[in-house]
Amino acid sequence: MAMATFTSFPLPHLPSILAKPTPLFCRRLSLICFSSKTLIPDLSSLSSSFSTIALLNPCNLHGTHGKVAVKAVSSVAFRHSTADAKAKPKPKKEKREIERSTVYTGKNVREGVAKSAPPKYSKAARRFYNEHIKAKSDKPDDGPQRLNKVLAAAGVASRRSSDELIFQGKVTVNGTICTSPQTKVDISKDSIYVNGNRLPKRLPHKLYFAVNKPKGYICSCGEEPKSIISLFDEYLKGWHRKHQGIPKPRLYTVGRLDVATTGLIIVTNDGDFAQRLSHPSSQIPKEYIATINGVVNRRHLIAISEGTLIDGIKCVPDFVELLPTQGDASRPRLKIVVHDGRNHEVRELVKNAGLELSSLKRVRINRFRLPSDLGLGKFIQLKDSDMKLLEG
Repeated sequence: MAMATFTSFPLPHLPSILAKPTPLFCRRLSLICFSSKTLIPDLSSLSSSFSTIALLNPCNLHGTHGKVAVKAVSSVAFRHSTADAKAKPKPKKEKREIERSTVYTGKNVREGVAKSAPPKYSKAARRFYNEHIKAKSDKPDDGPQRLNKVLAAAGVASRRSSDELIFQGKVTVNGTICTSPQTKVDISKDSIYVNGNRLPKRLPHKLYFAVNKPKGYICSCGEEPKSIISLFDEYLKGWHRKHQGIPKPRLYTVGRLDVATTGLIIVTNDGDFAQRLSHPSSQIPKEYIATINGVVNRRHLIAISEGTLIDGIKCVPDFVELLPTQGDASRPRLKIVVHDGRNHEVRELVKNAGLELSSLKRVRINRFRLPSDLGLGKFIQLKDSDMKLLEG
């Protein structure tokens, strides 16, 4: 094997360094060998067969007894270490990327915690949008539905009145008179006319309200001056200004309260929801506060708890309790919980026990309770959390 020896390369620690060469050391030593003629004065006298290859691999320099020798072939250890160094991926430095909109304020500066820029709208405004607008108005239509259901949802008339309009031939679908209320239509695609007036392409979104019913108001969808729906006249007056291209919703009450009963009643335009909530098979509990004229004894409570017959059906309350006296109120009050939903059920229970009812107020439906700060004749729009209490 060809070998060249250099006597004028004084590196006293070279043998120990070259025992385990590193790529960084090799690059530096190669630079020294090619650029410094003072260290290697007779470099031009090397044989051309290995001068270039050998000097490009500086780890081919092997020292013995403090002298430097050049080998034409690299050692096995060097080739392995070079291959491992090339194959090993370079570690990436983990840097925390911070968006341009990120700012540091207050305590975050000391802790080094990034805080996003303040939002455009307040938290209350974003919550109102998510609960009342985005979650309901952005929902797509349910697709094909029965014609009478579409007419009722569009506010044309009640479902029964819509059936009469269809039977009378006053409704056309895509230019053809339709006489079947069960015809499936898609309001977003089909052209529907009622008495020559075209229905809008969009239906109003589902609305749910809790009303504190005053005494003397009736549960009617008509135009009576003292119907519960008349309490929404101001709300519906500006509907077209706020909801362009969407017809006014047709609102109606969920179940009924007689004209003398006050308290909680639900108003909606969702027929399926109203059916689920008001039907006796749903077994949804409803709580009433009954104010009694006279004295209430234990036998009265037992008589109420045993139930009574209403329209040939035995109705038994879920719970009966005599409430403690409240302030200056001298009349006793009873808490009665029922689930049957029969007409005048609570009044019949009190009457059957031999008591005289002074006033009756409904304060709870299922787990939703009438807000204490909601005045008579006032209403609030229900949130998703309220709907869960009603249906849960």
